[in-house]
Amino acid sequence: MFENTKIESPFYTIYKIKKGDSLYQISKAFNVNTKLLAELNGLEIDDYIYPDQMLLIPKKDVSYYITKDGDTLDIVSKIFDTSVENIILSNKTIYLMPEQMIYYKK
Repeated sequence: MFENTKIESPFYTIYKIKKGDSLYQISKAFNVNTKLLAELNGLEIDDYIYPDQMLLIPKKDVSYYITKDGDTLDIVSKIFDTSVENIILSNKTIYLMPEQMIYYKK
């Protein structure tokens, strides 16, 4: 059902929504938490999703963090329990602006 509408990357799967999909159905199909799926995509759990809209589906071996005002690389590295260097290596660009998604592959 979901196989022909996804693209893989090292940190997440990109899924193209089809008519009739819901965040709940998608989260169950990919075995991810619905709240996390919504948060990573800037949505609320009960937001309407549209056909052809793209969603980031988190991968199991990757940790995610949405930055907040005042965050530093030191704070983010402690959240992930790793070094600042590993955070930098895992992310192409880090601005530390509020609502930036930062990844860390374990």
